[in-house]
Amino acid sequence: MTMISEPDAPAIELGQKEAAPGKPSRARTIGVVAAGAALVTFVNVTAAVYLYRGVSELRTIEAKLEQLGQFEQRIGARIDTVNNGFQSRFETLDRQLQANFGQINGNLAKLEQGQPVAAGEPAPGAPEPALAGTTVAEASVADESADPVDAQHPFRRKVAPPGSNPSYQRIQQPDGKVYYKKIN
Repeated sequence: MTMISEPDAPAIELGQKEAAPGKPSRARTIGVVAAGAALVTFVNVTAAVYLYRGVSELRTIEAKLEQLGQFEQRIGARIDTVNNGFQSRFETLDRQLQANFGQINGNLAKLEQGQPVAAGEPAPGAPEPALAGTTVAEASVADESADPVDAQHPFRRKVAPPGSNPSYQRIQQPDGKVYYKKIN
């Protein structure tokens, strides 16, 4: 092997290598990889924080929805109680009205047959005693002393004639809505 040496050329040390003019250096490659890894880590941490917040909010909303369901059940139970109370009152009033109409019909039948009506009951269609020469205050005092029940209710409502007795069917839909359907 022949060695040509130029006295003006610098000496090359064996430990160092120069990079080729078109290739990046190893330090630059490591820096780019480290920067990329840091960017991916930052994106992952940000996504984890938002995911944690989202899960936390979802749990809070689920708890509120559960409470809303319990509230809806309590309200439904109270409405059912009120509906049952009103329905029982209406049934009681209906029975009382039917009994009163039966009594009136019985009295009318007795009058048509010529039999006297019971002494404690006024005859239907009989005129009420007139309070001639009294003021309104005296009449109200006389009314209060005469019948304490009438004093509590000075104005009586006109009772509608008995018609068919409609019944109602309670229908509850799957979404929780309650409807009442008239049944004859």
